[in-house]
Amino acid sequence: MLEYLKKFERIIITVLIVMMTLVVFLSTVELGWIIIKDIMTPPVVLLEIAELLEIFGLFLLVLIGIELLEMIKIYLEKNVIHVEVVFIVAMIAVGRKVVILDVKELPSLTLIGIAAIILALSVGYYLIKRNRK
Repeated sequence: MLEYLKKFERIIITVLIVMMTLVVFLSTVELGWIIIKDIMTPPVVLLEIAELLEIFGLFLLVLIGIELLEMIKIYLEKNVIHVEVVFIVAMIAVGRKVVILDVKELPSLTLIGIAAIILALSVGYYLIKRNRK
């Protein structure tokens, strides 16, 4: 029974890897299309701030997908979830949110909360790296 469960788990993880690969590929194509479209619209080659923020946000989203793919791949190979990779994904996700955030529209308490999340993730990542040495 345990053998069938392990085979089922491997099949599910393999399917997740295929789907995540497809999502990362399509996200990259979408990012390329948006960059080309923004460059071709007047004023040609010049990007506005809103367009740059959108591009940076999508770029970081693709990086999150790549890191999630790496995390799934490591789990498939070693059957272990690496906490370091989880922290990296979380830091990229929060960084993406900060990049695309309109600070003028948010209450100060929300900004303090985001700063606390960034600090907690940074301290956690530092402690994990320090523990590995």
